[in-house]
Amino acid sequence: MKLVYRYRVKSLTGLLNKQARAVNFVWNYCNDRQKDALRFGRRWHTGFDLIKLTTGCSKELGLHSGTVNDVCQQYARSRFQSRRPYLRYRGRKSSGWVPLKGRELKREGNAFRFAGNTFRVFHSRALPEGKITDGTNFSRDRRGNWFLNIVLEVPAPPARLPVRGVGIDLGLKDLAMLSDGSRIAAPHIYRASEAALAVAQRARKKKRVAAIHAKIANCRRHYLHTCTSAIVGAFDYIVVGNINASALAKTSMAKSVYDVGWSSFRTQLAYKAVKHGAWFEEVNESFTTQICSDCENLFQIRCPRAGPKGIADLGSMFTEHAKEWRCCDCGAVHDRDLNAAINILRRGRATLAVGIPNL
Repeated sequence: MKLVYRYRVKSLTGLLNKQARAVNFVWNYCNDRQKDALRFGRRWHTGFDLIKLTTGCSKELGLHSGTVNDVCQQYARSRFQSRRPYLRYRGRKSSGWVPLKGRELKREGNAFRFAGNTFRVFHSRALPEGKITDGTNFSRDRRGNWFLNIVLEVPAPPARLPVRGVGIDLGLKDLAMLSDGSRIAAPHIYRASEAALAVAQRARKKKRVAAIHAKIANCRRHYLHTCTSAIVGAFDYIVVGNINASALAKTSMAKSVYDVGWSSFRTQLAYKAVKHGAWFEEVNESFTTQICSDCENLFQIRCPRAGPKGIADLGSMFTEHAKEWRCCDCGAVHDRDLNAAINILRRGRATLAVGIPNL
């Protein structure tokens, strides 16, 4: 199992800025050679072809040879994944990035040594024993701070028995409703900082705008980490609805969708479940708000006037008639979000039972 540990670098940031410009130069060189291949109808360059073309430039550019090789391989990999003949050039506005081979990074107490330089970091948490693998890199955020991202190979934990389960229905007013009846409030961090951000933008204070955006992202990430860690610690298997965040981000609810961070929430749940031996599943959440969790009847067919009518009522999230409805078959009164979370958990149990015959 691979884990990434992130540490902020507090020394030699000027050297990293210089190396980041050299990395951009190598990337742009690879892009030029790819365009040449297209122009003359030649075979597209692979990562190994680009490595051959850049052999011997590491000393002149002030980069480690492993860094140059990683840039070439990443360029070919990114071009293949995006299915494009060539990629964008990296320039001054691109985020700083210096890749390195895992075997070249050595531990030195609370610091790390690479290419003859010792990089001191803010040792925020202990780095466990394990093999440092490829994918390790230095990266720069929007405020100019450098971070060391260490990819570590650690043994996988034993899988926990799926005894305690929870279904999670994602929302905007509340970040999530759990099938046990508890709610996770949405922090609305961007909304709280919107006024200060508008003042800074009107004054054209670029550094201030970047600082506010960084604070919003850090606060949201910290809040999501707190919530997801509590969920993974309390439940053995976790089921989440596969709500299409990218589609809702194109509607009038885009600002609220981006503010709650559904994608980050699900990503953190997924990797933390693997890290701690829990079970994680994403299920189709279609009709989970319209199926009675007691009798499992689709009330929209049996009594079409009983509850919310699809997207129109789901969008009116602050109205009372869209939050609660009564089943016309069994008479049960349901909270819309809680009913959806219970149905999501039921679908996850069905999937889990197929994979584990003992269930």
